[in-house]
Amino acid sequence: MPSIERIEKNERLLDEAEAAVSALAEALAGYAEAREKIEALREYYNTDWTADVKDDENGLLPPDLKRGVLSEDAIFDLLTADAAVKETVAELFPQTK
Repeated sequence: MPSIERIEKNERLLDEAEAAVSALAEALAGYAEAREKIEALREYYNTDWTADVKDDENGLLPPDLKRGVLSEDAIFDLLTADAAVKETVAELFPQTK
């Protein structure tokens, strides 16, 4: 492969890799900020969530209250996705914990 083609190929690789690393760094920063929120939701799901669902079922909550957090799957799905992210990171970077 002539020098020019090799340089052009590796320039494309560099540009693509830089963009991917930058996007991941930004996403990881957002995820790091969300960790505390995820843990708070995990605690809520394991404690007060059932009581709040019962209050909703008994009509004790205002009808205009946003209640996505009370759905059967919202928090569970988030916690499952969080576990999948952790698993993926562990697979990609087995030397880190």
